[in-house]
Amino acid sequence: MKGQPANCDFKQPVITINFGSGDEDDVTDPLPDYDRVRSYCPTDGHYTLTDYTGDCFRGDWLTLEEDHTPGDAGGNMMIVNSSYNPGIFFTTTVSGLKSGTTYEFGLWLMNVCRISDKCPFPLLPDLTIQLVTKTGKTVAQFGTGEVARREAPHWTPYRAIFTTGSETSLTIVMTNSKPGGCGNDFALDDITFRECVKPPPLVKTTAKKSSETKRQTASVKPPPKETNAVKNQPPPQITKAQKDSQKLATPILKWKPTDFPPPPSVLRTRTNPLVKQLETETGEIRIDLYDNGEIDGDSVSIYHNNELHVKHAKLSQKPVTIRIGIDRAHPHHEVIMVAENLGSIPPNTSLMIITAGDKRYQVFISSTEQKNAKVIFDLKE
Repeated sequence: MKGQPANCDFKQPVITINFGSGDEDDVTDPLPDYDRVRSYCPTDGHYTLTDYTGDCFRGDWLTLEEDHTPGDAGGNMMIVNSSYNPGIFFTTTVSGLKSGTTYEFGLWLMNVCRISDKCPFPLLPDLTIQLVTKTGKTVAQFGTGEVARREAPHWTPYRAIFTTGSETSLTIVMTNSKPGGCGNDFALDDITFRECVKPPPLVKTTAKKSSETKRQTASVKPPPKETNAVKNQPPPQITKAQKDSQKLATPILKWKPTDFPPPPSVLRTRTNPLVKQLETETGEIRIDLYDNGEIDGDSVSIYHNNELHVKHAKLSQKPVTIRIGIDRAHPHHEVIMVAENLGSIPPNTSLMIITAGDKRYQVFISSTEQKNAKVIFDLKE
């Protein structure tokens, strides 16, 4: 995926939020479900601004010895220990943007929870970022998908493109859709806005050469033929800085036109929250759906790209299996699980096992008579 549109260069950030250093004033407006603490190990429903965190909760968290900002000794990051009530954990208003202008919005995230046997089925942070005008209109909305745990501290960039309307000030609203619990704690740093600048068009010269120009051109000798020494030189090596720069080109969410038919009534009248978004290589995606927990008569229908694929299938220990082919001709797939009944123990819960190439994913699905569950697959470019 490319983090910038074609024919677009990005300036240095016009807005940067890096959380300062030391005992900075608060950076977010007051929040209903979160309070700030001065400790570097905030508990559930709290956040902190700190340059360090270590040995938190008997070693359940990774030790972070510095924030993300390069060359910012003693600089802060925001550490969030998720509230048991999913909701907004950061909101602030930024000014100085240009109207009708394309920008790149970016930030860096890290799941601070260790991979541990104490937390085999973690709740992972799943963030939504909205850019909202003072009248309440949403200019852009991005989703990170689940922020995975790592064996060691690792900052991941998220990038997306948007265009301002007539407003020059926007409010950033960040929401975590997952409740607090094992695995759902994260660090945030370096929120930026970079302006997209179109490079000047190439000018083609079609005028005829003067006789003088022709004489000069005729006197120029052709370049020497390439020697074997040049031919045999190894290709240039990509530096770590270049690789890091390429990593910055990962947008949060791709918008693309689709050829889907109109959604049926059950997809229009219920909400369809995104529970998982995956990128995978060309090939086959296998989806196995099981009842999660006690077998209580749950049944589902499965829609693929708005078309009914499986109708009224009962969930049990034997999987309901579908297969999807993904390639350049079919790079985007949306699979939606619809609860046909809630069984004897509501809600309708299932375990989805996704096999894509040599990778395997587990997704826990919960659906009701008001809410479906959507999983998206995109071809990795």
